[in-house]
Amino acid sequence: MRKVIAAFNMTLDGVCDHTTGVPSEDLHQHYAELLDNTGVILYGRTTYELMQFWKSVLENPSGKKSMDEFAISIDRIPKLVFSHKLKDTNWNTAELSDKPLHEKVLELKKQSGKDISVGSRSLIIQLLNSNLIDEFQICVHPIIEGKGLRLFDEIKDKIMLKLIKTKTLTSGSIVFYYEPIRA
Repeated sequence: MRKVIAAFNMTLDGVCDHTTGVPSEDLHQHYAELLDNTGVILYGRTTYELMQFWKSVLENPSGKKSMDEFAISIDRIPKLVFSHKLKDTNWNTAELSDKPLHEKVLELKKQSGKDISVGSRSLIIQLLNSNLIDEFQICVHPIIEGKGLRLFDEIKDKIMLKLIKTKTLTSGSIVFYYEPIRA
């Protein structure tokens, strides 16, 4: 059975909007490796629209090896977008989901293949509340933002986690790998 991996960046105080964080070469390499081991990545509309930045990097390379390689990785991975507003993804490796999130994820988990990554806060919250996240890869950046969107502020119940491993990046950011402890 495929694993559902919630992969996200946040500051030390839990802020997770896309304007915070410390971009670095090894951060881009970390996410490129994650994508290379992913069969499909799930996005909500807002995050999907932000991720289209990488499509422009693919068309006009930045000259920074890690960014350009990440753009290639994100381009080739199939993307499944959950949106009621979008009518077209405008990206040949992305499609709109034909089913609600919970139903689609249960269907994807039963299929063979590489893992399923989730890259949108709203989808992570919904899947956590449905007990469908199998692993977290949370990159905590050495920043205290003080304000902004919090990653876990809409969780219904306490969720205990088991630390699997950590990875320290040159920026001082740390990726924490956790699995939920299920009763």
